[in-house]
Amino acid sequence: MEQKCSVRLTSLVKTSGCAAKIGPAVLHEVLGHLPKFEDPKLLVGFEGSDDACVYQVSDEIVAIQTVDFFPPMVDDPYLFGQIAAANALSDIYAMGGNPATALNLLCFPACLPHSVMESILAGGYDKVREAGAVIAGGHTISDPTPKYGLCVTGFANPKEILTNSGAKTGDVLVLTKPIGAGILNTAAKAELIEEPERAILQKVMSTLNRAAKEACAGLQIHACTDVTGFSLIGHAYEMASGSNKTLSIHTEDILLMDGVLEYASMGIIPEGMYNNLEYLEGKYKTVRELPQNLLDTLFDPQTSGGLLLAMPEADAKEYLSRMQLHSDWVRIIGEVTALQETAIIIE
Repeated sequence: MEQKCSVRLTSLVKTSGCAAKIGPAVLHEVLGHLPKFEDPKLLVGFEGSDDACVYQVSDEIVAIQTVDFFPPMVDDPYLFGQIAAANALSDIYAMGGNPATALNLLCFPACLPHSVMESILAGGYDKVREAGAVIAGGHTISDPTPKYGLCVTGFANPKEILTNSGAKTGDVLVLTKPIGAGILNTAAKAELIEEPERAILQKVMSTLNRAAKEACAGLQIHACTDVTGFSLIGHAYEMASGSNKTLSIHTEDILLMDGVLEYASMGIIPEGMYNNLEYLEGKYKTVRELPQNLLDTLFDPQTSGGLLLAMPEADAKEYLSRMQLHSDWVRIIGEVTALQETAIIIE
């Protein structure tokens, strides 16, 4: 359901997708000053930088809740709705749950025709349906900057919950999608991107992490998060910090989207990359000299990125075998070691 619009959606925004997030340094500072709620049924809150909260419903059921929305990174309204929904649903998958219900969050400019609103919502509806969940309502406001996303509730058995803080020494790191979305979206906004590059970018962002989560069944998954606005290195740091370990990242094993290094070399970098780099200063080290365009990509804010998982090597091999049925993007990109001088080592 494509909707041609006389106004480019991306022309109405300054930053797009997860690159529009408030920087991690500011966010952690503000949240650190707020009181923490105490409830024995709140199994996972925001103190551990996890992707969603987990609340105990019964001995066998926990509810997982998340909310995520952002400005458009594509001009097609239907595709924007799909990507925004996939991004919000990803938090449930990253916590080991299955999405059940979703509520729309839509900010919409008065200058756009109502048919554009319908297409955005239709994209979200179709992606939620693909996830096996339902949309049960939502909230809309008039706003000069379009924004869309979802508040999602999922469920799981307490024993199935995944967090970003359980990585163990000897685990390997698995990444399920290529990176470079922030840089490529910036190139697209500047009308520089080539069509084959745009096609793979849009496919990556609109692909659910459902198969990546379901492939975990029966395996020892010690830690999991999804890679979004804080970048691959930023989310790896949260996993390392929460687990009290060091994560070694092998740059030669990371799958990059086509064109991303070329655009990074041209200085086509989203503002969010600089926020991530500032926050992570002193938290990582490189063991060899790396090209600047590659380093920029490692700190690039992703939109609807893949899952980053820590698991024993034998389980990782089985996981990669299962994922061959769904994707050729999955890679082992590093390992977990005992805590060293820095939380992240980039090789």
